[in-house]
Amino acid sequence: MKIHEYQAKEVLRKFGVPTPRSVACFSVDEAVQAAKSLGGKVWVVKAQIHAGGRGKGGGVKLARSLDEVRALAGQILGMQLVTHQTGPQGQKVRRLLIEEGADIRKELYVGLVVDRQSQRVCLMASSAGGMDIEEVAASHPEKIERVFVDPATGLKDAEADEVARKLGVPEAGVAQARAVLQGLYRAFWESDASLAEINPMILTGDGRVVALDAKMNFDDNALFRHPEIVAMRDLDEEDPAEVEASKHDLNYIQLDGNIGCLVNGAGLAMATMDVIKLYGDSPANFLDVGGGASTEKVTEAFKIMLRNPGLKAILVNIFGGIMKCDVIATALVAAAKVVSLRVPLVVRLEGTNVELGKKILADSGLPIISAANMADAAEKVVAAAQGKR
Repeated sequence: MKIHEYQAKEVLRKFGVPTPRSVACFSVDEAVQAAKSLGGKVWVVKAQIHAGGRGKGGGVKLARSLDEVRALAGQILGMQLVTHQTGPQGQKVRRLLIEEGADIRKELYVGLVVDRQSQRVCLMASSAGGMDIEEVAASHPEKIERVFVDPATGLKDAEADEVARKLGVPEAGVAQARAVLQGLYRAFWESDASLAEINPMILTGDGRVVALDAKMNFDDNALFRHPEIVAMRDLDEEDPAEVEASKHDLNYIQLDGNIGCLVNGAGLAMATMDVIKLYGDSPANFLDVGGGASTEKVTEAFKIMLRNPGLKAILVNIFGGIMKCDVIATALVAAAKVVSLRVPLVVRLEGTNVELGKKILADSGLPIISAANMADAAEKVVAAAQGKR
């Protein structure tokens, strides 16, 4: 789950990470009023979408008068903001953040992710923060400092101090930088985040360290522990099909291909998408129905996939362990009749009660294409999608 910049800053402030004063807005008039309430002579008008690269895309602008705040808010609010993370379709801006101006001496970068190899949280930091951090990481990886944090101790004082000094923080500001880095780590750890990023983290003219921007993503599997974070969810920023799927306990991600996939188990789902690519086509989605696919769940899965106008065929790939093949076959037949499938359906079943499951499909009277194994299934569904069957 992702949240907006202003929400991430709310989380960080609870852990002692300083941020500029700011106000979230939903209209031009609110933006002007926010600038008045903040005071000062310079404000930053920021688009709030679940994507990075907003500055390069024209979604972050500096205003030096209230008239400029009004004009820029009118330009940004409602725009289709295109960044390297939104794709060419962009994302509509529905929220703004009006923020006080900052005295920036230097831009830095800090971020936290889970490193699966070391099974620890990795703190990444660079003295080359700002809009080009991706290019820095790709071209000059030696400029990225890394610390793998022991979960038993958290980010230690010595580790934080060393990072701060490598970032070029003056000695007088090291103690404050340490508090910021440790606060960021606690925010990440205690909120079950999968990403916590400050880019840029700035050194101000008077030597303070401040989070000028913030980005946080969270582990969906841990959200039951954090209702306050769930309350921050913005459904307007999410794919409507994925939102609908979550209501039915379906793990669904929309992709750019034309072959729908309905699979039980995330690993098998990934392998299914790979084999479709191997045989010359592309998956339209990732869809894991889990271990208990009822007729209702399968029906909703079909409905969601069929909303995709580019869908050319569907591949159902089931390994019956917890889920028996005859049960899923019965659900598939019932669901196919309810939704009136308009695309070819290829089904590969393997596992418990597989012969009974295949008989149910064969006796259904539906034009279901049966496959013997994954290679056979991929070959048949690609042929069907390309109109060769």
